[in-house]
Amino acid sequence: MTIFDRIIEAQELLGKNREDTQSPKEKELFLLAIDALWFIWRDGRANDFEGYRRDVESKAPARVIAAFKTREEAEAWLRANPNPPELAYVLIDDEYHVIMSSRDGKRCSLVPHPDLEYHLEEMTRDGLPPVVATFETREEASAWFNSQTDPPAQTVIQIGGQHYLAAYYRNIHHRALFPFSLVEKLHERRNKRKQEGRGEED
Repeated sequence: MTIFDRIIEAQELLGKNREDTQSPKEKELFLLAIDALWFIWRDGRANDFEGYRRDVESKAPARVIAAFKTREEAEAWLRANPNPPELAYVLIDDEYHVIMSSRDGKRCSLVPHPDLEYHLEEMTRDGLPPVVATFETREEASAWFNSQTDPPAQTVIQIGGQHYLAAYYRNIHHRALFPFSLVEKLHERRNKRKQEGRGEED
C-alpha cells in the first residue's frame, strides 16, 4: 500500500468518525486532521511525510531541516529565509537548535535545545544499549559511517571505549556522531538548577 493509499484510508476513517460524533469541537478537530493530510498531499509532501513516519517508527533522534558547520552560516540562512519554519530543529556543529520567532513575528533566532540529550537519556534508561560496531578512533568510525550508502536512522557504536549514536538524517543526507556522555552533561545541568532552586527544567 502506497503512502497515498494510506492517506486516503486515514481521511476516510477520520471522516467517518467526524460524522459519528455529536461534539462540534470534535468535528472541528477531525476536520483539522483531514485538512492536514490534504495539505501534505496537495503540497507534494507525501513522500517527505512517509520518510518522517519511517524515522519516527525507528525511534531516531528528532528530525532536523538543515545542518550548518557554524552559527554564522546558520544565521545567514535564517536571514535569507523570509518565512523560516518556526519550532523546527536545525543542527549547528551537530548541536540541536530550535527556530524561535518574536511575538510580532519580525525577528527569528536560533536557540540551543536539549532534545538530543533527552533522546540519549531515554535510550540509556535501562543501561547503555548494545553496540553494533567498535572503533579505536573517530576517524575510523566516520569512514565506516560514510561508506554506507543508506544507513539506518540510528546505530549505536563504540569509539575508544565510549558509546556514540551514529544518526543519519535522511531528509537532508546528513550524518552525525553523538557521544552518550551528553547525558551526563544533562544531569549536571539539572543538578545545578536544583541547587539554585530553579527546578528540573533544562
